[in-house]
Amino acid sequence: MSQIQWYPGHMTKAKRTIQEAVAVVDLVIVVLDARIPFTSYNPDFRQILGKKPQLMVLNKADMANPAETKKWLAYYKSKGFGAVAMNAQQKQGVKELLKTAANMAEPVLAALEAKGRNRRPVRAMVVGSPNTGKSTLINALMPKATSKTGNKPGVTRGKQWVRVNDKIDLLDTPGILWPKFENANIAFALAVTGAISNEVYSSLEVVLQLIGRLNKFSPNPWETRYKIDCAEKSAEQIIQAIGLARGMLAQGGTVVEEEVAAVVLAEFRNGKLGRFTLDEVPK
Repeated sequence: MSQIQWYPGHMTKAKRTIQEAVAVVDLVIVVLDARIPFTSYNPDFRQILGKKPQLMVLNKADMANPAETKKWLAYYKSKGFGAVAMNAQQKQGVKELLKTAANMAEPVLAALEAKGRNRRPVRAMVVGSPNTGKSTLINALMPKATSKTGNKPGVTRGKQWVRVNDKIDLLDTPGILWPKFENANIAFALAVTGAISNEVYSSLEVVLQLIGRLNKFSPNPWETRYKIDCAEKSAEQIIQAIGLARGMLAQGGTVVEEEVAAVVLAEFRNGKLGRFTLDEVPK
């Protein structure tokens, strides 16, 4: 797959916004895509957030392998982070998130009381890579929707404080990537999950790599979803078979590969191919 890079100008400003806000928050809620729990963590956060407590939220857990999600939660907890799984679209995991955030912020609030100051709501900043579901998560926590949401990376552009209840205030921030992806596997994982604008990569190239990755899983999603025989077929041949099965043909009966790629990509992203975790837990 050709090299993918995407770092639009507004992300530089977004990074400064996060850097400025770190000093005034008690903890940081880092929203990750549960399908890529490692790749969706922006490596710049290590330097930007410093020693600020971080709560890892593995969002979209309904589309990830549940056994792998448990392993990733255990991994992050072993590294000293808070960690919860969540499906923000269905508001699953809200209570656990709020409880964990309150517990993590308790030492800060207790220190304020020890200095004779009144207890105030927890101040939590929500950060993450594009399209991990930050604004959807905030909306799930609120009595009514307040933050902009969208399925395009980079919808949230400004800085927004919202009050969840009398115990917690949240600062929503724009999703940011990092200026250069270290390798093609990182670029692939971000592209296939929708964190990168689809204008900077070939959907067909990404789907060919996705087919190669998912062929290693059982059950085979191409056979279960599209009812095709994938035995000893290459990724290119599977594209052709899907196109024939779905009738995605041009005049003369030629398979329109770009149309097949768009469908496969959409069905992976919305979970119709099954629940897959593409990142392996470090040994």
